[in-house]
Amino acid sequence: MHIARYILPLLLLSGCGTMADRLSAVGEAPPVSPIENPNQRPDYKPVSMPMPAPQVAESNANSLWRSGARAFFKDQRAARVGDILTVLIAIDDKAEIDNTSTRTRNGADSMGVPNLLGLEAEYGSLLPDAVSPSSLLSTTTTSNNTGKGSIDRSEKIQLQVAAVINQILPNGNLVVNGSQEVRVNNEVRVLQLSGIIRPEDVTSANNISYEKIAEARISYGGRGQITDVQQPRYGSQILDIVSPF
Repeated sequence: MHIARYILPLLLLSGCGTMADRLSAVGEAPPVSPIENPNQRPDYKPVSMPMPAPQVAESNANSLWRSGARAFFKDQRAARVGDILTVLIAIDDKAEIDNTSTRTRNGADSMGVPNLLGLEAEYGSLLPDAVSPSSLLSTTTTSNNTGKGSIDRSEKIQLQVAAVINQILPNGNLVVNGSQEVRVNNEVRVLQLSGIIRPEDVTSANNISYEKIAEARISYGGRGQITDVQQPRYGSQILDIVSPF
């Protein structure tokens, strides 16, 4: 009760701030986020991954071929910080799981004390006459458990988004980050992507498929009037958290 005394005012204050923001935006379309440098975001953290030992590039005298080059002429694919490449997202996943389990257990125990240090003659004064010393205790247990669960999930996303290289790891892998926002009427659809790619996986068309992105983080959602209506109210969310039933 003492904790609730301090938590409830905080929840009310945060709810009032959010409510004021929503009331001030009545009749207006949701704002679109400004373009910014991802390296300067307050929550940005450089990626740190296990790296192999560095290797010194060898130069060949009297040769037009440069060690480590991927083409004879200048490579037009993204390879430096600030370069842009296209990420192709084509997710079509489906999972079906159906599990059933049944468990039954029966047990019976019986115990009697017909002889106990010669005190069995005193049973009559301590216990009712109908009690038999040979069957003083008898227990029976039965347990039945049945469980059934099923999952039928289908996800399909087909998108393309331009991503920017914002870091080059010591082994040459590239850290990419991309975002896209589209506003239609009063609803903003937001797509965010980040991960690590190999320069060799970037095609000659300067694009890469999403399944070749390591540590991929893909988020596709939105905000606006439709999304707001689909979300439960703050009171319902709090009750879902604190209610034990």
